[in-house]
Amino acid sequence: MNDNYQIEQVCPPGSFQYTIMAGDTLFLLAQRFNVTVQAIINANPGIDPNRLQIGQVICIPRMTPSCPNGFLYTIMAGDTLFSLAQRFNVTVQAIINANPGIDPNRLQIGQVICIPRMTPPCPNGFLYTIMAGDTLFSLAQRFNVTVQAIINANPGIDPNRLQIGQVICIPRSIPPTPPCPNGFLYTVVAGDTLFSIAQRFNVTVQAIINANPGIDPNRLQIGQVICIPRRCFTVCI
Repeated sequence: MNDNYQIEQVCPPGSFQYTIMAGDTLFLLAQRFNVTVQAIINANPGIDPNRLQIGQVICIPRMTPSCPNGFLYTIMAGDTLFSLAQRFNVTVQAIINANPGIDPNRLQIGQVICIPRMTPPCPNGFLYTIMAGDTLFSLAQRFNVTVQAIINANPGIDPNRLQIGQVICIPRSIPPTPPCPNGFLYTVVAGDTLFSIAQRFNVTVQAIINANPGIDPNRLQIGQVICIPRRCFTVCI
């Protein structure tokens, strides 16, 4: 091994360290990390492209891969394609297909890859795309559900590492079944409003509101059970 290179390489912003392994060439590294050979040379002044040494630490410029149907993710310690596939509800093959030239067995901390956006199943809720600043706690508060309910609806999700662009399932919050001694129970379906329900059952909107204390007339939930009061033409007993 050549001792003329510096083991502790300090990489400039926008790049990450990589340790040369057997068989590596600048051409192969350029393919794997979606950069040009010249970009690697520029990031490593004085490097000899023809005499890479096993154990040599070089800088790989971080290039943003094309990711039109997904979101970008920066590799962290401990990441594997299998763990990422589980976390983001995609297949390992889908990640490989979205990152031509990636080496599934040699991910590098700081490497940026494309995670294809797969639509998770969400039969009892709705899909939500993570935005900057989102946390499971803030989402739970916003959508009136518990953090645990969101976790249960998204198997494999990492609550502490949400990614911008990640699509998750938000389960619908179903209020408890109200008492309904002078009417009947009705389950809200898609398209229902209190006005349309009132017209269908020949009651007033206010009568439905009175029969369901705490109901939010503007935020009915599919699957929500409400009480429809019976209309009385004479005195109700």
